[in-house]
Amino acid sequence: MFQLDYSALLPYWQQLWDGALMTIQLAALSIVTGFVFGTLCAIARRSNVRWLSRLCAIYVESIRNTPFLIQIFVVYFGLASLGLSLSAFTVAAAALAINVGAYSAEIMRAGFGSIPQGQIEAGESLSLSKVQIYWHVMLLPAIERVYPALTSQFVLLMLGSSVASQISAEEVTAVTNYVQSATFRAFESYTVLAAIYLALSFLMRLTFWLLGLVIFPRRRRLRTPI
Repeated sequence: MFQLDYSALLPYWQQLWDGALMTIQLAALSIVTGFVFGTLCAIARRSNVRWLSRLCAIYVESIRNTPFLIQIFVVYFGLASLGLSLSAFTVAAAALAINVGAYSAEIMRAGFGSIPQGQIEAGESLSLSKVQIYWHVMLLPAIERVYPALTSQFVLLMLGSSVASQISAEEVTAVTNYVQSATFRAFESYTVLAAIYLALSFLMRLTFWLLGLVIFPRRRRLRTPI
């Protein structure tokens, strides 16, 4: 008769902890770089430079319509074919940033599109440049309006980082695969892994909520949901 035995996993708690830390590092690095890249793409898609706008559209649609597993393999084997020998962590972070950059671009494009035209014209009447208008007039209000969508996408990115185990990045899923093969306690190993991802998701949502309170003081004062 099958019996649960989580004690077999105890000798591996340090490896699971290290794997969880690597998952957090992968997510944090990818979110920052992917968000910056995605925001620049959103600006480029709104520009009057047609070839640049179309190039960004091709990038976004290519990423949104292919599985992340294929994307990470393309980056991993593509860089190796070019003679670039990078660590699995670096490749995984790059692939995750490319992936989340495409989704961030669409979310930010929607945010920029929601800014009233009169607000932009007010910036133009003050002789602000395009860059100044984006920076001082459009960027923060746009982020504020799409903040829930952005944070949900970032949590999904963290969960999707489990695919990085396929290229031997030692994040928490890869460690769990090793633990279950060493202990033959597959059910216990993957229920622990599910609990770790659940905890990481709650931690990320709490972090983004606190961050939202800091960067959007108006919502904090009005007590509107973030």
